[in-house]
Amino acid sequence: MRWQLLRELGRSDRQVHELTGLLGRPQNLVSYHLGKLRSAGLVSARRSSADGRDAYYTVNLRRFGELLAEAGRAAHPGLQLGPGVSSAPPPPGQVAVRLLFLCTGNSARSQLAEALAVALSGGQVAACSAGSRPKSLHANAVRVLRERGIDLSAHRSKPLSLFAAQQFDYVITLCDRVREVCPEFPGQPGYIHWSIPDPAASGADDEITYPAFRETAAELETRLGYLLAGLGALAGAGSP
Repeated sequence: MRWQLLRELGRSDRQVHELTGLLGRPQNLVSYHLGKLRSAGLVSARRSSADGRDAYYTVNLRRFGELLAEAGRAAHPGLQLGPGVSSAPPPPGQVAVRLLFLCTGNSARSQLAEALAVALSGGQVAACSAGSRPKSLHANAVRVLRERGIDLSAHRSKPLSLFAAQQFDYVITLCDRVREVCPEFPGQPGYIHWSIPDPAASGADDEITYPAFRETAAELETRLGYLLAGLGALAGAGSP
């Protein structure tokens, strides 16, 4: 059952009631095993920004990978995790995967995710971003990506309605509020939720909030790395 929980959380952040429905198990049993996974550092929880009574559970894929590597080394010195598949560009003019990132304001989280997805995949994914209530691009979003050699200064915030008729392979919601209002997109895309706090919510002073932007960019970078590897985008393999 813990393995099933890890597999589901590896696909998307989830609330307990969603996990009970997906696994067909009672809530007390699901909560018990989630507690065990949290104690092992494999799962963490964050209060929902849409409804503080709920919590989203997230799998720590980095910790999962570390334990997997340790288990292999402990069993046999030859069981070392090798490097990932080598990157091979897709045919000219062909984009492997289309991703849409959504948050409330399209001023920080979804903008960071859009730019990082393109950069990390070497341009092998087409990424867009939008917000349910767009507001101006945050200066710290531009600043934190500049440190990574990515220029975000020409980006502008866009309304979710702009993409309502377009088809995507995956729609990824990055805040709990936008998940509640996310519409159905044509073509039956995959829906993924990452419950990531708004880095701008810690205050109006850019210098004070900047560490939060750095943390957000780092978390997105980690999550996107796993997502792109799972999609095969880094190898130009297309959508699974």
